[in-house]
Amino acid sequence: MNRREIAMNYFSEGYNCAQSVVLAFADLTDMDSETLVRLASSFGGGLGRLREVCGCVSGMSIIAGILYGYADPKAGPTKNNHYARIQELALQFEKDNGSIVCRTLLGLSSGTELTEGGHDVPIAAVRTEEYYRKRPCRELVGMAAGYLEDYINSHEQTD
Repeated sequence: MNRREIAMNYFSEGYNCAQSVVLAFADLTDMDSETLVRLASSFGGGLGRLREVCGCVSGMSIIAGILYGYADPKAGPTKNNHYARIQELALQFEKDNGSIVCRTLLGLSSGTELTEGGHDVPIAAVRTEEYYRKRPCRELVGMAAGYLEDYINSHEQTD
């Protein structure tokens, strides 16, 4: 199974978008799966169901940070290179999906689904067959994992 399929399976098990992407790459980190899942738990639903930046993009960013990120606050070029990396991944997602914003990806930009502030209630939707049928999330999780896998494979010798 490739990482795309692994991430999609995690989503089908009930993990949020960010958790699903992160778990698909757990073996590449020196962190245990429970820590990774907790780290990514806040990013589901576009940051706690605020429907902002898609959890898939956040999940890619978390793993990219673990693998390639910087720790020195005066990192300069290293910081810039990392931001460029994150933009490359996010912009690939945006190019293929039209946005990196959860509410836009879900078609929730208007209507009664969202509060006046444009956010969602902080209650996770029950995962039913209907949920999976009407939401693109599972496929988006797979796409994000695929972009990150491709990035890692094409940069493992240079980063």
